[in-house]
Amino acid sequence: MDRNIDLNLLVALDALLAERNVTRAARRLNLSQPALSAQLARLRDLFGDPLLIPVQRGMLPTPRALELQEPLRRVLDDVRGVLVAGSRFDPAAARTTFRIAASDYTQQAILLPLSVDLARDAPGLSFAFRTIDAPNLVAQMEEGAVDLALMVPETAPERLRMRGLFDERYVAIVRRDHPAVGATLDLDTFCALDHVIVSPRGGGFVGPADAALAAHGRSRRVAMSVPGFLIVPEIVARSDMIALVPERVARDVAPRFRVFEPPVPVPGFSIAMVWHDRTTDHPAQQWLRARLVAGAAG
Repeated sequence: MDRNIDLNLLVALDALLAERNVTRAARRLNLSQPALSAQLARLRDLFGDPLLIPVQRGMLPTPRALELQEPLRRVLDDVRGVLVAGSRFDPAAARTTFRIAASDYTQQAILLPLSVDLARDAPGLSFAFRTIDAPNLVAQMEEGAVDLALMVPETAPERLRMRGLFDERYVAIVRRDHPAVGATLDLDTFCALDHVIVSPRGGGFVGPADAALAAHGRSRRVAMSVPGFLIVPEIVARSDMIALVPERVARDVAPRFRVFEPPVPVPGFSIAMVWHDRTTDHPAQQWLRARLVAGAAG
């Protein structure tokens, strides 16, 4: 093997092994597809192995490529760490993309205000938001597809680092001209109304309020289940249904609704940010985490 290895070839191989698709890897590296294909040809000569074999959907790594993947990732992470060690991140001049996984609720409550603020303070930054995929989150972070995730601490993989951001509580919302709700929301009215709830996995008709009601010998009728919080206010605005939503969601839509304390205490939840060891000391990632901590406190 040639001892004078072009580091760019190793970066290309890392992207190809992560994406297993020339088009996506080329996009990730800001290269043309022909240029990356030429680098793959050089890599095959360098290692004396096909490395990635075209299949119907993307490319399949050879056993040799799989042997190289983890050592290669560690070496490149070490090189990146040397390059950024001691460097200062200047958000006003930076040109980088942050890839953040979050639910629709945290995208609206936390990431939207952050991105609006940073459009003014750091105009060269880009954000790629994606939904949480907890079972694959570690692999996504190892591959660089996700830099940071916002999630409930109980669902965070143990291998990732974590810091709590805030605690959230539930409030009840109904439309302003609801015919059955007066100046206050009592338990009888709460139980008599049809409810819409959020079931992230889809199809669930039981939520945190049901156990709280059962403790008081009461129950409710859940008429609709949806996968995320952002559609809930629209459903409530166009119906006589009631919903429990996080207070930060209610805060954004408050002018259109009447907001009440639940008539029975309903446990809330916490939101934390999680990240991989590989980005812990990166100045840009440290800066982003600090901004999220500050923004969540607001």
